[in-house]
Amino acid sequence: MSRSPSPLYAAIDLGSNSFHMLVVRVVAGSVQVLAKIKRKVRLASGLDQNFQLDEAAMLRGWECLRLFAERLQDIPSENIRIVGTATLRVAKNVDTFLETAEQILGQPIQVITGEQEAETIYQGVAHTSSGQGNQLVIDIGGASTELIIGQQYDPHILRSLPIGCVLFKERYFADGKLTQTNFDKAIQAAEQALKPLVVDYLAYGWQRCVGASGTVQALQEVLLTQGYDERITLEKLEKMMALAISCGDISQLNIEGLLDERKPVFVSGLAILLAIFRQFKVKQMITSGGALREGLVYEMIGEQRQDDVRQRTLSGLKQQFRVDQPHATRVSEFALSLCQQVSANWQLEDLELHALLASAAQLTELGLLIGYKDAHQHAGYILKHATLPGFSNSQKQLLVTLVSQYQGGYDVEQMDKLAGITSTTTLRLARLLRLAVIFCGRRQDSSLPEITISAEGDKLLLHVSKYWLNSHPLVHSELTQEALLTLEIGGELTLASDEE
Repeated sequence: MSRSPSPLYAAIDLGSNSFHMLVVRVVAGSVQVLAKIKRKVRLASGLDQNFQLDEAAMLRGWECLRLFAERLQDIPSENIRIVGTATLRVAKNVDTFLETAEQILGQPIQVITGEQEAETIYQGVAHTSSGQGNQLVIDIGGASTELIIGQQYDPHILRSLPIGCVLFKERYFADGKLTQTNFDKAIQAAEQALKPLVVDYLAYGWQRCVGASGTVQALQEVLLTQGYDERITLEKLEKMMALAISCGDISQLNIEGLLDERKPVFVSGLAILLAIFRQFKVKQMITSGGALREGLVYEMIGEQRQDDVRQRTLSGLKQQFRVDQPHATRVSEFALSLCQQVSANWQLEDLELHALLASAAQLTELGLLIGYKDAHQHAGYILKHATLPGFSNSQKQLLVTLVSQYQGGYDVEQMDKLAGITSTTTLRLARLLRLAVIFCGRRQDSSLPEITISAEGDKLLLHVSKYWLNSHPLVHSELTQEALLTLEIGGELTLASDEE
């Protein structure tokens, strides 16, 4: 009997700071993560002045790979990719390390160039993030930093620089002291490395800046823990530097939200990021859910390439949880039509808000597969714990909030906790979504009424024909109940019907 192809894929990134292994499978057209395994190997710290890897660093690497090897046994070789990056590119005794490493893994290891690394990182970001126009992608690794400008899946400018958080720790924070002098030296060194790129990158331009990998992700976790929104700005970076300096020493680095394993290289990565923001005049940065290893996976899978990452995510979720897709589209389009009518008066002109409302509307019935009772709470739980390529952390939290409140009572306290969006805006989106769900209750396009909706402050006025309301007493009753629930949160919903 012939063996059916395995749906499992594995990507291993032998980085200068950490070794990572990602195991996935494709389910309903989407990539499902089965395992993420990471070990801090700090390979770059084992490079001496002659670019020789010391034995201790190699032993740490081999020990880690023995753990990875166990998981690779049942995955076909053609579904596995293993790459080495900056430290292995420059180590003169790299063959010594690779010979034993390949024996341990039973697989070949490719040491990729800086440009190949940058291109693969870009694919990992493109397949897990969503946005229009050019994007500047930044990835600060242990021994190199990649800077890419591209659009959708096409990178246009690719550069890899020999600056990284492990190398900069050894050079500028080796004594462990956190002083302004040490920071200034590290920032100035990074700026010198960046300067040859600045003119071309600024001339090309970008509409958004996306950060990937450890330094940026650690910083975002710190910001969210401390009550900031997820957007990284120069002001926040400078505050973080001042906070680090106040700690005095890396061993005493006590920053809320910063994991112990990240502390040794956090400040050096921060210094490089400060240099990037200053040199490239970055206004704000968001974080991607993917980078090098995700890029490796998507390169192997191949058929996952398409323009709309979010739509792929939404389609996969609807397929996995057997959502009635025509109905999901119906609710989404109806919610958008309501939103467009009140956008100006309710400050909802931002098309990104429209897109997020439409996404939430497509996912309202996600929880029905678990059960009808508390289906909205089931849906919220699923989204909260799901990986959602194409949506940032704050966007994901907004989806969770909207979907978990498409019926039942309003939870304003949950809305108050969202980062990056006001509770007023969230509440207004929720009210429109709930109305769309009510009006689409018969699940037939032919049953939908012509509606005119207007807003003034927290008041909504709905114009629906009297004939339609008389023909739909259940919907009329649900709208009356919604009006009462709206009063409880300080809003108002009024029905006005034409005489027919």
